Amino acid sequence: MSADTPDPTPSTTPAPAAVPPPVTAEAAPRRAGASLQWLTLLVAALALVLTGLLWQKLSFTQQELARRSQDTIAQAVEARTLAAQAEALTQELQARLAVAEVRLSEVSLQRSQLEELMLSLSRSRDDNLVQDLESALRLAQQQAQLTGTAQPLVSALQAADQRIARAAQPRLNPVQRAIARDIQRIQGASLADIPALVLQLDDLTRQVDDWPLLNQVGQRASSAPAGKGAAPPRDAKAAKTPAPAAAPAPPPEPELDTAAAGTDDTSDLSQGWGRVSGWWNALWARIWADLTRSGRELVRVSRIDRPEAVLLAPDQALFMRENLKLKLLNARLGLLARHMQASQADLIAVEAALTRYFDTAAPRVSAAQATLARLRKDLVDSDLPRPEETLAALTAAAGGR
Repeated sequence: MSADTPDPTPSTTPAPAAVPPPVTAEAAPRRAGASLQWLTLLVAALALVLTGLLWQKLSFTQQELARRSQDTIAQAVEARTLAAQAEALTQELQARLAVAEVRLSEVSLQRSQLEELMLSLSRSRDDNLVQDLESALRLAQQQAQLTGTAQPLVSALQAADQRIARAAQPRLNPVQRAIARDIQRIQGASLADIPALVLQLDDLTRQVDDWPLLNQVGQRASSAPAGKGAAPPRDAKAAKTPAPAAAPAPPPEPELDTAAAGTDDTSDLSQGWGRVSGWWNALWARIWADLTRSGRELVRVSRIDRPEAVLLAPDQALFMRENLKLKLLNARLGLLARHMQASQADLIAVEAALTRYFDTAAPRVSAAQATLARLRKDLVDSDLPRPEETLAALTAAAGGR
């Protein structure tokens, strides 16, 4: 710029107002051209400054881009490396995962097999327990039917309750409740005491030979069994009469010595004659006592309202006693077989034979009649209770319901 060119930069300090020179016609275009030049220069400077700034910014941007590109490339390389490592690790993890899945499948299979085995063992144990309980109950029921008492059944139910309590299986709780109900029902049932009745029948069978017949002469109620070769004892009436006093033992028969016979000692002869006479008197007294006793036993006067008992022969009496024994044995077998009506019929036949042929006034016969009457009352048809609820509960437990 020339020296005469005015400084376009305005001054901060205001200049003193000068009196503008008078504007002429030639100076106006010149001043307008100078202003345009200055304006152009200012715009060019501004454009230059802006261009520099833009260039600087562009270079900075290029540098930044280059740096970022380098960083990006480095990160890309690192990412590729990490990706490769991750891919390798993924492949390794996939292989391990495949192995783990195989092992997991094996473990799950083994676990399922173990659970099935444990379940089968538990189920088999429960099933075995249920089967054992059912077989024990059925066996106890058969024993109760044979013995006629409910005690074997009650004992089996109590033992089953204890075994279920020790097992502690929840699905067997209904069985336990059913056992309690069956025990209460069986214990409350009224049953005939079959063993006691059988013992009474056996006792009656042993007493048949001791029952006195109506036509039996000279035999007490406590005599030995007739028809077995034993000597008949006396009658009860004859037993009440006192036996005659035994005669004194006869003195020994004197021996007549020929030397003593020739002696003249009269005192010895009189003593010998006294002994002979005493022995003779004792002999006749014993013979008379035997004759009178035989006469008293030969004739007996009594009243018999049933003539068929008098006409009973001794051998028929033996067979009748054996027939009564068979009747009692049949009643015993019928009792054991639970044929109460057949047993009652046999007892009625025995009671009728007792009334017809035996002496009902004898204590043994009257006691036998009372026993037979009591037996007929006890021989009633009573159904033995069955553990139906327990068996049904065991069946349900065995079926898994």
